Amino acid sequence: MTPDELNAARDRVLPDVVAGGLRVLFCGINPGLLSAATGHHFARPGNRFWPVLHLSGFTPRRLAPAEQEELLTYRLGITNVVARATARADELSAEEFREGGRILTAKVELLRPQWLAVVGVTAYRTAFGDRKAQIGPQERTIGTTRVWALPNPSGLNAHWTAESMAQEYARLRTAAEASEAADDQVVSFGSCRARQDPEETA
Repeated sequence: MTPDELNAARDRVLPDVVAGGLRVLFCGINPGLLSAATGHHFARPGNRFWPVLHLSGFTPRRLAPAEQEELLTYRLGITNVVARATARADELSAEEFREGGRILTAKVELLRPQWLAVVGVTAYRTAFGDRKAQIGPQERTIGTTRVWALPNPSGLNAHWTAESMAQEYARLRTAAEASEAADDQVVSFGSCRARQDPEETA
């Protein structure tokens, strides 16, 4: 990829990888130039999203960015707080983050994933106006969707190793599996009650 090809991708919008009924919708900060140029999320070689996703147990093997559509088979998806591509996240304004938070909220209300996972607590704080947010589950919900702030998988985030990051992602995976099991029990119980107590007819 030449510098001119990368620069041509500036401000380009990268399509989401989404569907209804997702277990987890992962939300990046915004696309980098390589991601926008290739059409693949988290495409920069130093980004640890794809290896961490595998290490944490979300995927049975390490996927390549070009295989991003396979995430949907695991009921996982990807979007971004801000849609336009930049070379660095610090090129985005606070207002762009806030507007991105409003757009993201509307998107989550439409798709209704079980969990929204924002990969970058600073981006989460700015987008949702929650200055005290920390890594982990948040009190905020969007409709029925629960929210988790995860470490940013960028290679520039030296505070986290791939292994420690995978542990935090695995916490989310465990919570998602538990909430899914609980939902299945509710559905099963409701079906059982419907069989035992059929609605009376006149």
